[in-house]
Amino acid sequence: MSLSSKWKALAFLGVAMLAPLFSAAQKPPARAVMCSACHGPNGNSVLKDMPSIAGQPKVFIENQLVLIREGMRDIPQMKGVLDNVPDTELTELATYYASQKIAKPPVQKQVDLYSKGESLSKDMRCGICHLPTYEGREQMPRLAGQREDYLLHTMRAMKANQAVGRDSIMIASLYGISDEDLKAISHYLSRLSN
Repeated sequence: MSLSSKWKALAFLGVAMLAPLFSAAQKPPARAVMCSACHGPNGNSVLKDMPSIAGQPKVFIENQLVLIREGMRDIPQMKGVLDNVPDTELTELATYYASQKIAKPPVQKQVDLYSKGESLSKDMRCGICHLPTYEGREQMPRLAGQREDYLLHTMRAMKANQAVGRDSIMIASLYGISDEDLKAISHYLSRLSN
């Protein structure tokens, strides 16, 4: 077999091995039907205080699913939904939702509130963990384009130390931040698109 034939065979083998991953990412897992009831079609939520999970980092989604399944993160609406779900299915869900496009954020913005939120986000160095684009990475959630009401709801819970199963660093990061500042940060981050 010539060298060029070997490369062609390797390329074919690589494509053949990757093909199931691409088709799996496009076809929703069976369990995603239950997820869409709250998190919306393709992971883009339309319900108040309910996060969009489309475009979140895969590792972040996997971690949250395990925390919820194991009872380390208490979400009343998800009680029992993940009981006995194997890790392979959680990974399948995480892979699917991480590959989905997040819905376009609202274009209308309150200029002063947006500018204040932008400044606060930079001053508080949110981009160190969540990346300067706020798209998240590994176990750090995507903030850019997340629902404004959900961001505010979550930051309030974290600030009040009521976000069980969440990163305790956020409690310290939000210490002393006023509710008006939280509103500005939520408004700013919810309007970002990447």
